[in-house]
Amino acid sequence: MATGEEAHRPWPVPASPWIMRQKWHDLLFMHWPVAMQDLRGLIPRSLELEIFDGAAWVGVVPFHMSGIRLRGLPPIPGLSAFPELNVRTYVRSGTKPGVWFFGLEAASAIAVSAARRWFHLPYFCARMSVEKIGDAIRYESHRTHRAAPEAVFRATYRPTGEIFRAQRGTLEYFLTERYCLYAAAGDRIFRGEIDHPPWPLQPAEVEIETNTMAASHGIGLPSAKPLLHFARYQGVKIWGLVPS
Repeated sequence: MATGEEAHRPWPVPASPWIMRQKWHDLLFMHWPVAMQDLRGLIPRSLELEIFDGAAWVGVVPFHMSGIRLRGLPPIPGLSAFPELNVRTYVRSGTKPGVWFFGLEAASAIAVSAARRWFHLPYFCARMSVEKIGDAIRYESHRTHRAAPEAVFRATYRPTGEIFRAQRGTLEYFLTERYCLYAAAGDRIFRGEIDHPPWPLQPAEVEIETNTMAASHGIGLPSAKPLLHFARYQGVKIWGLVPS
């Protein structure tokens, strides 16, 4: 178990050097409970699909990034900031719970190509815009990736309460405090470690005009309103992939 400044983590920060840093801004966690059997066939069999309160959970997470840089290098103008949106669920390999991405939209063709090649992640090119309107965020994404299913997201969201930190054992901790991702290349499963401070979460509200992100991956979301959490800022370190 991690201690001290790492006490919020379920395991210590990797001893090896991180390879990339990013800054995440104006992030909205939208989560829906779904039946485990609806996702099991979409996840590699070697990964355990995690559940909470008897359900698996699907997240649709819009945000925008800045300060993207490789270790030892400054941010590259034109490549260090862009919007991203992901569709995800939660899995485990051995003792390490992590994130499984069904898809990630990004407004940078170079970033999409690099992430597909080096991180084996299902990134898609998209036409995206993010606009601040007072304390609200107007967010739009339209997938433009060649030969990929159409996916559109248009919404306005805002925080509605005070910042809090998720406590161990709660649903909020289960959904947000994740310190690795899993990716597949053929039959091989890889793990990528990440590190960040505890999430500065706030309750939120959202007005969704269009959301076909999950449907584009064959996932049906329930009609109930999503569980919402907002975070204004998060700084992240990323490690390279290792076999899981």
